[in-house]
Amino acid sequence: MKRRKKAVPDETADRAAQRLASLIQIPAIAPPGAEPLAPEVAASFARLRALLIEYYPLTFGRAEVDEVGRAGVMLRLIGRGAERPVVLMAHQDVVPVPADWEAEGWEHPPFDGVIADRYVHGRGALDDKGALVVMLEAIEALLEEGWEPPRDVYVLMGADEESYGTCAVEATELLESRGVEPYLVLDEGGAVATGAFPSVKRELAVVGVAEKGILTLEISAEGGGGHASTPPKRSAAGLVAAAICEIEEHPFPAAVNDVTVEMFESVAPHASLLMRALLGRAGSLRPLLARVLPRLGPEMAAMVRTTTAVTMMEGSAAHNVLATRARAVLNVRVAAGSSVDDAVARITDVIDDGRVTVTVLERSEPSPVSPSRDDPRWLAIRDAVTASYPDAVTVPYVMLAASDARHVNRIAPAVYRFAPLRMSSQQRAAVHGPNEKVEVESLGRGVAFYRALLTGAALAE
Repeated sequence: MKRRKKAVPDETADRAAQRLASLIQIPAIAPPGAEPLAPEVAASFARLRALLIEYYPLTFGRAEVDEVGRAGVMLRLIGRGAERPVVLMAHQDVVPVPADWEAEGWEHPPFDGVIADRYVHGRGALDDKGALVVMLEAIEALLEEGWEPPRDVYVLMGADEESYGTCAVEATELLESRGVEPYLVLDEGGAVATGAFPSVKRELAVVGVAEKGILTLEISAEGGGGHASTPPKRSAAGLVAAAICEIEEHPFPAAVNDVTVEMFESVAPHASLLMRALLGRAGSLRPLLARVLPRLGPEMAAMVRTTTAVTMMEGSAAHNVLATRARAVLNVRVAAGSSVDDAVARITDVIDDGRVTVTVLERSEPSPVSPSRDDPRWLAIRDAVTASYPDAVTVPYVMLAASDARHVNRIAPAVYRFAPLRMSSQQRAAVHGPNEKVEVESLGRGVAFYRALLTGAALAE
């Protein structure tokens, strides 16, 4: 078996793993909205902050510190120049775990922070405490060595990314009020993916240059209620169910955008002969790819279309009572090049029933596309990937999920989404699910990535 060349000494990876395990043991879960945190929740974030300060005393000690949102913090490390700083982002909070987590099939308790078989197990290992740890490990080590940033470095650690909270919004407003125009922003998103593309055996460092929009819709219908023994021809719940069926049977049309074309062309030299011929001509084969890709699985389908997922349903409160009102919540991820209004209009047309009401609960447009190819900021990320994962191919993509970075886009022309951690298809599926875990060796490589990024020539210019 081919041995991987170490990016950093084992002790660096082991130290990062031990610290990550300790952070996982603090369940930092912020509720939705902007209301003040409950005392027990605030206490969890306070414990987490205290541990970060203990582990990274130089980073916190030398920085200007701003509180943002309910428990977020933004550090400013002053460099030789304040013009066009770098903003590094990672969030402290994690998604909840069901009370019956054992039934989900967790190998280890989700908040025990177990290190076993050279993996750190637990909620947040990948999303996003793992990235937070390797970022801070790199900065702390550089400061210990006497490093002085060539330009200001901001470190934004949000506390409510998973609940679409206000930390990143407030941080962006604060930077804007101070006239700060970031040169480069890097947040979570892509990863060093294995098994991500048919016939491609090389690791792919997929870097998000944009992200889909977010739309939360409620579809609802009214009914007369009454006893379940005398149901009407069509109940409120039935109307909502019929609307859901129409939505799922008529997915959004697929289209291959420019970023996806660039990704395919970058991947093509590393694919099989057949795939190489197809992907290498992606620009001229967009209609064919739009037909084929949705058949290759959910990840590929989501790359080329707006997606709609039914996430919540509600009807009657009793088994023998008809619902006077039934509702379902849809989570819609709006494709790059489209818009929230287009998505709402199409879903309304597909339902085509005046008895069903469509209500927008939350909306966020797809982000602008950040530069790639020969842009020095893209090259800085690519070079840092090469320094930490020498065998990986760096490619752009449109991030399918949402990140705090979408809020920073309006003040920064170059926003990228990438966590320098290796993720197999099983690990990617475990994000927000059972058995989330990160490889210890990959944590060491993540530290090497941030070191290379912060000391690279592209950011020193």
